[in-house]
Amino acid sequence: MAQKPLRLLACGDVEGKFDALFNRVRAIQKKSGNFDLLLCVGNFFGSTPDAEWEEYKTGIKKAPIQTYVLGANNQETVKYFQDVDGCELAENITYLGRKGVFTGSSGLQIVYLSGTESLNEPVPGYSFSPKDVSSLRTMLCSTPQFKGVDILLTSPWPKYVGNFGNSSGEVDTKKCGSALISSLATGLKPRYHFAALEKTYYERLPYRNHIVLQENAQHATRFIALANVGNPEKKKYLYAFSIVPMKLMDAAELVKQPPDVTENPYRKSGKEASTGKQTPASEEESACQFFFDLNEKQGRKRSSTGRDSKSSPYPKQPRKPPQPPGPCWFCLASPEVEKHLVVNIGTHCYLALAKGGLSDDHVLILPIGHYQSVVELSAEVVEEVEKYKATLRRFFRSRGKRCVLFERNYKSHHLQLQIAQPGAAYFYVELDTGEKLFHRIKKNFPLQFGREVLASEAILNIPDKSDWRKCQISKEEEETLARRFRKDFEPFDFTVDDD
Repeated sequence: MAQKPLRLLACGDVEGKFDALFNRVRAIQKKSGNFDLLLCVGNFFGSTPDAEWEEYKTGIKKAPIQTYVLGANNQETVKYFQDVDGCELAENITYLGRKGVFTGSSGLQIVYLSGTESLNEPVPGYSFSPKDVSSLRTMLCSTPQFKGVDILLTSPWPKYVGNFGNSSGEVDTKKCGSALISSLATGLKPRYHFAALEKTYYERLPYRNHIVLQENAQHATRFIALANVGNPEKKKYLYAFSIVPMKLMDAAELVKQPPDVTENPYRKSGKEASTGKQTPASEEESACQFFFDLNEKQGRKRSSTGRDSKSSPYPKQPRKPPQPPGPCWFCLASPEVEKHLVVNIGTHCYLALAKGGLSDDHVLILPIGHYQSVVELSAEVVEEVEKYKATLRRFFRSRGKRCVLFERNYKSHHLQLQIAQPGAAYFYVELDTGEKLFHRIKKNFPLQFGREVLASEAILNIPDKSDWRKCQISKEEEETLARRFRKDFEPFDFTVDDD
């Protein structure tokens, strides 16, 4: 029986506006049903008079939901938090403490760190130090089989969180935020990380916690910064979400990657974190490592392991993909890639609709990493290319169609499709009958040759489509075609484990 998800609310800086917050929570619960917890980050108390708080403290008013809050971020509000280990502030309102782990009866694991960063000794009562961060990491990461935590609560943003992600608006994440929290987030791998203090809302694209092709897939992290309660700009300060505790989830379900996942923003900035405990980023790490699932319904990806064959001409171990010489339209990590055209993703390769295709189901097989031709690939990648080719043949045959595969390794930077021959420049064709045609290019060769032949009157009889640039359609039409192909291809998808 599937575990029922917990329904949680997260809130930004309350700043003493308790009535505004709890009235909003009541309205949400009346409309959407009860939530299990409310988690508050940032400044819970403000510089306003204590009249509102006294009503909650004395029991005249009561929070409508079990509420957990972080501690002070300034000297002015230290007085409200008498016990550094946490305590009840009022009925249904609990101070978590300076730092630690809260584990609910459901198994949900919440790590919290109160205050702002301080590198000075002695550390003020409203701050955390490198030692605090180091002890949290050691306490959790040293346990056997540690995979990560469900939720991380901090008041400051992590420094560099905007790297590789969507715009963070007016907040410069290279200057703003705490490098210590970046270090903590890197080590703890929270599924959700909430922060505040910047008086703005920012939901970063989810980021991965593993290096594609080098490490086993791990769950993604979602960072959400929330605005202050009752802000006049009506920026979002309350965030509702559902979560099944990590400990109760199937491993394959846990590591599914959302379609818009990005590289880890802290990977190369870790060395700047002040603890010195940050996992260093490999300087050779490729910017083109980019892996994501297409939708949440997709099943577990099978590992594509190369066979240990003495006759194989390909290297057994996967290599790190080289850096592209410039912007690449086909590297999944590149800003230039049009991700809406991607229709299926395996372990090492992916399928994408061709831009300005000859037909609605004209697709490309491409490696996830940046490779120019198949001779640079490991056996694992070549094996998956072959799987895609065989699957596409079956797919088109089921629809009463024939298919032709071709590749040009000439004035091209990223491998498209597959070639079984080593060498310099070439043009390669593979028919669905099994026939293979290979031409070595010695000098000038028409770049659109394969397309021009297929579009000719003798074959497809669509000569006006010989140039892809004249066949482009709107993004909306491309998205429609991609959705259609994904649905049609689903019964043939070998990347989904049926177990």
